[in-house]
Amino acid sequence: MKLGSEFKKFIARGNVIDLAVGVVIGAAFSGIITQLTQGVLMPLIGWIFGDIDFSNWFLLLGEVPDGYEGALDNYEQLKEAGVAMIGYGALLTALINFLIVALALFVLVRSVNRVTEEMQRKQAATEDSSQNPEVPTDPQLDVLKKILAELKREPATPSDPSSTSH
Repeated sequence: MKLGSEFKKFIARGNVIDLAVGVVIGAAFSGIITQLTQGVLMPLIGWIFGDIDFSNWFLLLGEVPDGYEGALDNYEQLKEAGVAMIGYGALLTALINFLIVALALFVLVRSVNRVTEEMQRKQAATEDSSQNPEVPTDPQLDVLKKILAELKREPATPSDPSSTSH
């Protein structure tokens, strides 16, 4: 088989296409979550806890260079000046982003699973009712069936006593 035809067959499989769609949607979803976190949640957390800005949470490791004129509590300015530091505020923001994404995906998967289970229950109930339909029967037919069953069970007896030989 040629490499081109194998590749074409591989790409045409549903799993690869589903994966590609998932990656594209995931990238778009990531942008939404980033904006939700930076534009809504972080300012809300800052307002609740007294104007906290996680982006400026850092641990200074090195010396501030001579001639530095920026603020000593501004992570971006210190970073531009080449100061060695650990920006754990960015990590905290990333963790919050992750938790939001994980929660959103959990709610989505949970909802899809519940809908799928409900559809499967309904389908199983429909299949059971179609396999065992409750067909109304005539009461006279039931009586005739019982009589027929009794006749089949009883042994045949001669009806004329004179026809028996001694």
